[in-house]
Amino acid sequence: MKLNIDYTLYLVTDSELCPFNKLPLAVEHAIQGGVTLVQIREKTSSTLEFYNTALAVKKITDKYNVPLIINDRLDIVLAIDAAGLHIGQEDMPASIARKLLGENKILGVSASTIEKAKTAKRDGADYIGVGAVFPTNTKQVGGCIGVDRPAAIRREISLPVVAIGGINKSNVGKLYGIDGIAVVSAIMGKVDEAKESRELLSLFKKI
Repeated sequence: MKLNIDYTLYLVTDSELCPFNKLPLAVEHAIQGGVTLVQIREKTSSTLEFYNTALAVKKITDKYNVPLIINDRLDIVLAIDAAGLHIGQEDMPASIARKLLGENKILGVSASTIEKAKTAKRDGADYIGVGAVFPTNTKQVGGCIGVDRPAAIRREISLPVVAIGGINKSNVGKLYGIDGIAVVSAIMGKVDEAKESRELLSLFKKI
């Protein structure tokens, strides 16, 4: 049975900001502060390192009943029985990912236009990640799409929309009409992940 996901505060990890050996504790603190969903995103580690890290983080997310999403790596999703997979436009086609995942796993797809979002929905996506809404140093992007695009996509599709890209306490109040925010450096690598999570969550809920 597919989980009912709360997308409000979506934490995306980054090993450059928080090394793998510190990640489980950082994730736990973030969840204690209000993070509702966690994604492990890692582009450079070995498969074994990724697997071991994902297992360690899953123990934490399971403890708090918070779903764990894996970025790109369908094999890791299946190996650790994670809640779901997130893919981009240059990854495996969403329709193929859905077939391999089955119907009970969560599938998130990055889409920066209404057309791509509609295609993702047709191909089996459960939610859409839209960005980058602000400048960001954690991922190379071709430019910012601004704060209006996520809301515009949300109006056109009956799927949850999560905005991502450079979101922090100083600019989260500019967002509107979406289901959640995905953040990396606004929580990862901070001295007090729980405090940062609580403050972000409070600001987003005021929108």
